[in-house]
Parts: sequence; C-alpha cells; structure tokens
Amino acid sequence: MKIFVYHTPELTPSDTIPECAIAVDVLRATSTMATVLAAGGEAVQVFSDLNQLIEVSENWPAEKRLRAGERGGGKVAGFDLGNSPLDCTEEVVEGRRLFISTTNGTRALQRIQDAPIVLTAALINREAVVKFLLEKQPETVWIVGSGWEGTFSLEDTVCAGAIAHSLCQQFNASLEELAGNDEMISAIALYSQWQNDLLGLLHKASHGQRLLRLECYEDLKYCSQTDILDILPIQQEPGVLKSYHK
Repeated sequence: MKIFVYHTPELTPSDTIPECAIAVDVLRATSTMATVLAAGGEAVQVFSDLNQLIEVSENWPAEKRLRAGERGGGKVAGFDLGNSPLDCTEEVVEGRRLFISTTNGTRALQRIQDAPIVLTAALINREAVVKFLLEKQPETVWIVGSGWEGTFSLEDTVCAGAIAHSLCQQFNASLEELAGNDEMISAIALYSQWQNDLLGLLHKASHGQRLLRLECYEDLKYCSQTDILDILPIQQEPGVLKSYHK
C-alpha cells in the first residue's frame, strides 16, 4: 500500500486515479456526512451547484429529503440546514437523504469520484477508515484535503496525518514503505505534534478562526474529537454516499 496526501483537490494528478480515494473536510463537510449516516440518514448526495441540488432533490418527497447549503461558513438562505454536524440529530435526519453543497468539501469529492473506491474521512471516524484500509489493502490510496478555496488547511492535513499515523502503527510498516509522497510524511509530523491538542490546532487554523467568528465553538469542539463514530461513508454511485457494511 502506498499513501499519497494532497492538501487540496487542485494538487491531485490529473492523468491517473488511485485504487482508493478519501476526501477530507474536517471543518465541516465530512464530519457532517459521517454524523448524518451515524444518525440513520438514508444517504448523502453532494453537489457543487446549489441550483442543481434543488432540481435533483425536488424528485424526492419533502419528508424524505433535507437540503443543506453552506457558503463562506454560513447557511444558505432557504435551506433546511447549513453545514453543522450538531444539527444532524436522529430526529432530524433519520430515514432522510441529505442533499448537500459546501464551499470546499463537495469539490474534493467531485475531483475523486471516478476512483474505484471513494470514502470520506474526518477525525471523528478516523479509525473506521483505517480499519477499512487494513481490510481491503488497496495498492494506492489518495487522501485529499478540501482546503479552503484552493489553499492549504491545517485541519484536513492533520486528519490525513492521523489516518496515515494509525496505518503505520497497525500495518507494522515503516514510513518509507507506506509513503507515496513527502506530503504524507509532513502530515504525520503535523499530527504527531498536535495529537494531544487537536482542538487547539483547529482554533489556530484560518477556517477554525472563521468559524469562531460565526460563533461555531461547539462545532470545532465536536470536529476535533477522534474515533467517536464507527461509521464509514462510501460512494455507491457518483456523488452518493452511504454507510459501508461488510
């Protein structure tokens, strides 16, 4: 297994696809997706275009759908939800499909949707991702951070490092054996430094600060936790994610 870390979707190679690709948007899209599926949501369907989201979701009965829209950290007017995982309780999401469009996370998923296996990862479901990779042992794995509008983000890279770090330990393999690129080694270094204060790191991150200005402190607290959900969102068809079952 070779693990490649890419800080943003734009940095991924355009002439190849991996056996397994993992989209990461810790603040907050992939944290929200895992939370929705853990709370009994039927599926999560992602869109980069808000109008397309409305059009497609119109085909679903109103009681079976939820529209979630976020731009610049804030909720899109007229949508049921923004991008806060804390709003995705069982009472709200159970049995419903979440149609979601966010500033960064949906773009990362669209970039990798042609890979044979597509997963989403956050800190909260890190170990579920690691378990899957150990079980399937794909030859090439891309962990793709969503970043913020094309730029590097600390929280997505630290999550990539958390996954790679756990894999190295459980695979009983050296860094050299698993590292597909230098970014993977730097992601592990970032995680190793901050693993005992991930909330502190999220507070320092530019998007963390953006969310703090929007008074989303509890979101940061929730998203900074590791391994609290044993759930793995996996793509069933392009843009549609469901909970993985063996």
